[in-house]
Parts: sequence; C-alpha cells; structure tokens
Amino acid sequence: MATATEPVTLPELTTDDLTRYSRHILLPEVGVEGQQKLKAAKVLCVGTGGLGSPMALYLAASGIGTLGLVDFDVVDASNLQRQIIHSTKDIGRKKLDSAEEKLKALNPALNVVKHETMLSSANALDILKDYDIVADGTDNFPTRYLVNDACVLTGKPNVYGSIFRFEGQASVFATKEGPCYRCLYPEPPPPGLVPSCAEGGVLGILPGLVGVIQATEVIKLILGKGDTLVGRLLLVDALNMRFRELKLRKNPECPVCGPNPTVTKLIDYEQFCGIAPTTQETNMKNGIPQITVKDLKARLDTGEDVQLIDVREPYEAQIAQIGGKLIPKGDVPNRLNEIDRSREVVVHCKSGGRSQQIAEFLKQAGYEHVVNVAGGITAWSNEIDPSVPKY
Repeated sequence: MATATEPVTLPELTTDDLTRYSRHILLPEVGVEGQQKLKAAKVLCVGTGGLGSPMALYLAASGIGTLGLVDFDVVDASNLQRQIIHSTKDIGRKKLDSAEEKLKALNPALNVVKHETMLSSANALDILKDYDIVADGTDNFPTRYLVNDACVLTGKPNVYGSIFRFEGQASVFATKEGPCYRCLYPEPPPPGLVPSCAEGGVLGILPGLVGVIQATEVIKLILGKGDTLVGRLLLVDALNMRFRELKLRKNPECPVCGPNPTVTKLIDYEQFCGIAPTTQETNMKNGIPQITVKDLKARLDTGEDVQLIDVREPYEAQIAQIGGKLIPKGDVPNRLNEIDRSREVVVHCKSGGRSQQIAEFLKQAGYEHVVNVAGGITAWSNEIDPSVPKY
C-alpha cells in the first residue's frame, strides 16, 4: 500500500476548488479529504526537462498545493521535441521561468517555488527538507545517486524515472518499507558506458509516458491509496509498447538504507561515478589533455594542419559539422591505419564524452600525442558559431 502524507491540518477547499477538482472528488479513493491532501502537499521536481515537464504539468493540474522546481538550464531548440512545458518562444529563456509561466497559467492557485541551482551535496538536504515527496527527473548518474541518498537521509520518498532511446524505467525508492536506488544499482556503470540521451537520442513521447507514471505515483503516495511502485521496477518499451515489471527487495548490505549504513552524509557523487574533473592547472582529464573550442578555432584559423578526428555517427555528421575525418567511435579500433601516429590527434564528438573515451583508447594503443575537444560540437555552437545546429 502507499505511504500517505498526512498533514496535521488539512486546508479547506474553496468553491473554485470544488468546481475545478469535481471529477477527482467524485472518486471514492480521492473525495474531499483526498483533494485536501493534494492541496496541502509539497512536491519537489528535480529537473524541468523531458520527465519534469509532464510531471509538473499533471501535478499542477491535479491540485498539488506547492510545487518546487530545481533547474539551472535555459531552453534550447533541441529540447522542444520532448520538453512540452516549454515552447518555441521560450528558446534562450530560463527553464524555471518558462515552466512557472505554463504552470501558473494552468493553475493560478499553485505555489511554485523555484530553485535556480544545480542540485549538489552542499545544497540538497537544505532544499529537500521543505518537501514531502521528491520526483527525480534527472538524466545523469551522479545526480540520481545524490537524489537517492538525500531522500534516504531525509526520509522523503523518491519517485524515480529514467529514459533512453525507446525504453524507460519507473519506481518509488527510499520509503521505509522498500528499497532505494542503490539497492537496485549498488555501483554506477563505468563512465561513458551508458550514453546520455544527448548522445544516444530519445523518442520524444517516451518521457511523457514515464513522467506521467511518476506523477501518478506521487499522487498515490499523497492519497495513501493503491499499490505504488515501492518494491517494483516498471520497465517501459515504447517501440514495442510493452510493460514489464521486476520485483525489488531491500538490500540488507545497502550502504545507505541498510541496517548498518556506511554512507551517513552526502558524498562527492562525480567521484563516486568515476567522473574525473578537468584540472585547471594541467587541463587534463584521465591523462588526456583537453583543448577548448576556442583553442581549436585559433589553431584552425592560423592554418595549422590539425589531424581532427570526428567520432560521431554518420547521421550526426549530416546534422552538424566542424570538420575532421569521420570515424565513428565503434569503427576506430578497426581503422587505426587511417590515423597518423606521428602527428598529434585531436578528437571531437557532440559533447566531449565519446571523444574522451577514444582519446584514452588511442593513448593506450600507443599514440603519444592525443587531445580531446572539451564540450565538442555543442560547445562550438555555443561559443564559436551559433549557426552550427545543436541536437
């Protein structure tokens, strides 16, 4: 059964509330008291992107009283294929401001609290403390582990969702009776093994499916009704339209939610996930020198004969290019004869992740002078030439 959020004093419903939420109130599982619980609830949405968009819209429409939003990004044209809370006129605008406008237009009575920041170990506990439930709409492993641990430490349910290409997952973690995210994934995957949506793509409708599932779970938790996804992982296959379910159990050895926890405070999650920072002193990452797009452009402008290798896929090269020989990441091991060992190799991709992996591979393969273009084509578009499409 769900875990209800029970405010001490439930707010009264106004005449407008009774009209607006009449279809809810007709449901015996909701009724007047259930709608009052929704009005009293405080929910934090981490992210206003693909998952956060449908979550926030449906939670606002349902009558949630306070909706916190955590985001620090601006709207980009490439977001609009799936981030339905934003529109074309919002391009370049802060996502928080764009989201607030749409949510208040949908439900003027909604209390929107904006947290314009990147969620971190330094601020997560302070932000979470004012909310009843956390809905995780993030797209990277460090933040997922951060949200999970912060929820366990503060006793807040973590309504989880993730998406990639045509597949998604949803569950409810960090309740007293159920497992947490670390019970399912004790260790993060090696850096770069799982591409981000920015690199691997995502069907625009998929975050709508998963985000609405998350919103549904939030509402059930607040009402204390139904069978939530506590102890269950829902797998969504949108391409074949199949839903599967895996049973989950608390891990008695879990370092966060187990009986003998070893993680009792928030840690460095970038380090935990094996993401090495780029040091300013040496501009190195995992032993590979990093070059900025401005440095690359300067070298190209002087006519330097740069051995530039593009490790993206051919379809990506059709969308945007900044030059270089196209050798897709998966083909590099079989095409080393096309890369001159006697010259410096400058590797680039969409955002710098795949090119970093190939640079490390080339270094291990005996190439002495290999550098990575930090930020890739996305940085080039942002800092050098906005006419280069971002995707």
